[in-house]
Amino acid sequence: MATILKEWRECVYGSSKHSYPELFCVSIIMANGMIYLTLGLFLLISCYSDRVMAGDPDPLQDFCVADMDSKVKVNGFVCKDPMPVSAEDFFFGGLGQAGNTDNAVGSNVTMANVMQIPGLNTFGISLVRIDYAVGGINPPHTHPRATEVLVLLEGQLLVGFIDTTNKFFSKTLEKGDVFVFPKALVHFQQNVGHENAVAIAALSSQLPGAQTIANSLFAADPPLPDSVLAKAFRITQELVDYIQKQFA
Repeated sequence: MATILKEWRECVYGSSKHSYPELFCVSIIMANGMIYLTLGLFLLISCYSDRVMAGDPDPLQDFCVADMDSKVKVNGFVCKDPMPVSAEDFFFGGLGQAGNTDNAVGSNVTMANVMQIPGLNTFGISLVRIDYAVGGINPPHTHPRATEVLVLLEGQLLVGFIDTTNKFFSKTLEKGDVFVFPKALVHFQQNVGHENAVAIAALSSQLPGAQTIANSLFAADPPLPDSVLAKAFRITQELVDYIQKQFA
């Protein structure tokens, strides 16, 4: 409003040569107002478009099977020549087999993303199978590029995630239950039942990535300085050294 009044005064006092300076100035201010309105709508649409595109890009053809042998580096994978593409490019038979849970955390993740199924390229989706021994965990981790929807097929799981205000959301799942882990937030699953558990999860990226928190901090290569970890966790550097050895 202050800007319009300023324009009005400047226009009227500077337009004395016109027979009706008030009418002349009204037309000028209205024209300027349309420019401001158009510019504002343009900026609003631009901001909205950025939000809409904040994910894997939509495909521009029927499919774009990943060419794993191409030396061209792009955000994703170059499309393979469609002529030799076959059904095998869209197939993976690995999720029907139980993963080996004989390890330190008692779980195993079998991935079905673009690295196993080249036909997933540009489609923005992937799957994993997670097997859990009794007491096994899928340790706290994040998927930097994907939201995850998990369905429990067998067993009983304690699941949860932490938001950016450090609020903890948790639920105990029974067979057939579904739980959502929002994109990039720290989350976990633990088998709290008396038998092995199996889950299938869908993720909203062809290559969601996974960063396990403990491994990232205590098994980085080269390692983080002991002083940083000691200060962050409020523990001694000797204890930091001990924990790091557990990940060696």
